[in-house]
Amino acid sequence: MDRSGGRARHSGDLIAALSGRSLARNLHSDVLWELGLAIVSGTYAQGAILPSDGELLERFGVSRTVLREALKTLAAKGLIEARARIGTRVLPRNRWNLFDADVLAWFFELGPDVSFLRSLAEVRIGIEIEAAALAAERCGPDEAAELVGWVDRMAGSVTPADFARFDLEFHKAVAEASGNPFMASISALVEMALTAAFTISSPVNDPEALAVTVGVHRRIAEAIRDGNADEARLAMRDAISQGFDRAAGRMEAAAST
Repeated sequence: MDRSGGRARHSGDLIAALSGRSLARNLHSDVLWELGLAIVSGTYAQGAILPSDGELLERFGVSRTVLREALKTLAAKGLIEARARIGTRVLPRNRWNLFDADVLAWFFELGPDVSFLRSLAEVRIGIEIEAAALAAERCGPDEAAELVGWVDRMAGSVTPADFARFDLEFHKAVAEASGNPFMASISALVEMALTAAFTISSPVNDPEALAVTVGVHRRIAEAIRDGNADEARLAMRDAISQGFDRAAGRMEAAAST
């Protein structure tokens, strides 16, 4: 097993960097990453039985405790199910927790297609536009000022990583300002969406795209500050749609070359 990092850690590292979290490197996380990626990629197809513990232990060169912990984590994410006298079976995709940060990271590590990005954008629109509207109705002056501050940081970003981190913090702040604890639980979804958008097409190196992206986020912040729920909804929908269109356009252009 490659424990040096490499491609199988690219998305995980980027996600951790954007969210400001450290990414622990240990045997458990390595086994979890490789097995999860193999399941999402179809190497272990839905309905298939995973290799026996003995085979997996030989493949990964880890202790039985490490392997069992990794399998328990995959089961908690809805990817597998252990059955007596049958083995560990890969569950159907409709059982997977697609809101889980690791599961989404595995999809993005494989290179999501446009339809997957569209589905992700649709879910974000369904949730985040209402978070913005609630924030407009409930947030106080300090929260509103924080949102404007994140937009100002986005405008002054020099690197794609900085812009992405400030963008993520902006969306998390909107969720917090909504006053609804369930809204904040979508942070993993937003992290993955922004990771995809900025991995595929960052606006930082495109002045026109940067101006448009900053502008629409400023619309959101100002609508929330002014208590305009309808405008907050419209601006958030525009922000998510523009991000999807930019990423999808780049993907389609790359596919046609």
